[in-house]
Amino acid sequence: MKTSLMYPLMVIIASSCYGVLSTIIKVAMNHGFTSEEAVTSQYMIGCGLAFLLFILTQRQLPRLNKSGWITVIGAGLFTGTTGIVYGQSLNYLPASLAVVMLFQFTWIGLFLDCALKKRMPTRTELVSLLFLFSGTILAAGVLDVDLSGIAWQGWAFGLAAACSFACFVQFNSRPVEGITTTARVMVMSFVALILISIFLTPEIAWNGRLFGDGLWVYGVILGVLGILLPIYLFSIAVPKVGGAFASILSAMELPVAITVSVIVLHEAITPLQIFGIIVVLIGMMLPTLLSLRKQKRTQTT
Repeated sequence: MKTSLMYPLMVIIASSCYGVLSTIIKVAMNHGFTSEEAVTSQYMIGCGLAFLLFILTQRQLPRLNKSGWITVIGAGLFTGTTGIVYGQSLNYLPASLAVVMLFQFTWIGLFLDCALKKRMPTRTELVSLLFLFSGTILAAGVLDVDLSGIAWQGWAFGLAAACSFACFVQFNSRPVEGITTTARVMVMSFVALILISIFLTPEIAWNGRLFGDGLWVYGVILGVLGILLPIYLFSIAVPKVGGAFASILSAMELPVAITVSVIVLHEAITPLQIFGIIVVLIGMMLPTLLSLRKQKRTQTT
């Protein structure tokens, strides 16, 4: 596989992992657990798996300068805040709508990247955002659904999750010297776990809920798909593709989330939503296709 395609594919796989989380948390809630307990189990077990991987592959702690520690710790903090507010949004929103709100990180991340780098969005980025935004409205099914009964807290937590995840992508877009990817994932997950333990339900570790009541089953799935695999892939790929492009590629999260919620939770899906998913996929692939076309023209000339 060409390197130019490998890194975008890694971002797509990572974002697809995040797309499954809302459905898994909803399933855990249907089996008697709260969203707070499910999210806490995700970070506890995810951090444990990251530590285990670190011990098995390497045992030397990273030696970073001040800037490097700020980048890694910042990414861990925004990993934790995303988990906290996204889990709260699921208390008020259906799984598919919660993902749509989280999905707003695409345009937030793009404009944040432009602000930090003091540049204007490119024409390709703006066209992609137009496709993504239009597809999101259609895929969410909000055009023919009464949303007046949804509490304002759901919208607030959903938008906060989008802002937090956009910041997470930006921190992950910064390369850090002196630390391996495994060590970076371990430090980030540990920082996120500390934050989660302060604001959510760390008592599941000793009150029997985690292992006695079977919450660990959901924790393992959430830990692998929500901590270990996506953070690992993002840490490798995002510095290569850039924060703005990573935000666009992460649009894969939406169609995956809606598809999984339909299959597992039996949520209804309309032809209009299917068309919206297709539009989202077009908007996501557009920058890659245009970039490859430009490279091909350059090579031929």
